[in-house]
Amino acid sequence: MTTTAVLVDPPRAGEVLDRLVETSPLSESEAADLYAAMTKDVVSAVDKSGGPLLVNYRSEDAEAEIRDLLDGVVDPNADDVRFEVQVGETFSGRAGNTATHLLETEDEGSVAITRPEAAFLARTEIDGSAMKLRSSEVVLGPAPGGRVYFAAFKDTIDYADSFAAPAVETLTDRGLDAGYEVDFLERKPVVETGADLAEAVTTVRTRRKADRIVPRHLAEWIADSDLAVEADADGLTLVR
Repeated sequence: MTTTAVLVDPPRAGEVLDRLVETSPLSESEAADLYAAMTKDVVSAVDKSGGPLLVNYRSEDAEAEIRDLLDGVVDPNADDVRFEVQVGETFSGRAGNTATHLLETEDEGSVAITRPEAAFLARTEIDGSAMKLRSSEVVLGPAPGGRVYFAAFKDTIDYADSFAAPAVETLTDRGLDAGYEVDFLERKPVVETGADLAEAVTTVRTRRKADRIVPRHLAEWIADSDLAVEADADGLTLVR
């Protein structure tokens, strides 16, 4: 099965979701709490899938903080759960180093990269990507704005700036340049900006009203928030 690496930053105020703070009413502290909630949801989704989980944290001093955050979400002593520090200066670099290490050094059959902003990632997509990797070397989960919420690889590509916008096209081109087949998962949202969060709030609230599945920790964060969503000429906007 595919090993899925979740690239996690410590959920500290002022260090995560900076674009969201700039484009929404959220404070840095609130954004950090939201990031922590989404981290739990994404890690939980991977843990429930059929493959191993690798939690990649940004620095050595963050390990205890990340482990505490995920206490009760995953069993840190399970054979298929690992915690390791990331290597690289950029997201593309860290993702590429992780994928290359797992595929070439540890001889994993396939590896996937995701992050907490992919809050709506579910076991369905993770297991579905493993099936698609049987016939394609690259499987991408597209997100609005040309972004990706999930990227899986059976072989390495040129990872330098591979997540540069529009990431879905850049990664597709890198896969095709390597002579690989590229396939895609269902389009899903990511939460990086105020507009993204407005859409997420609307989606979660409506799905809860209809008694449908939602990311648990994100839904709890939204329920505890005082955010409202209004429509304007530019789309949906968060207000208080």
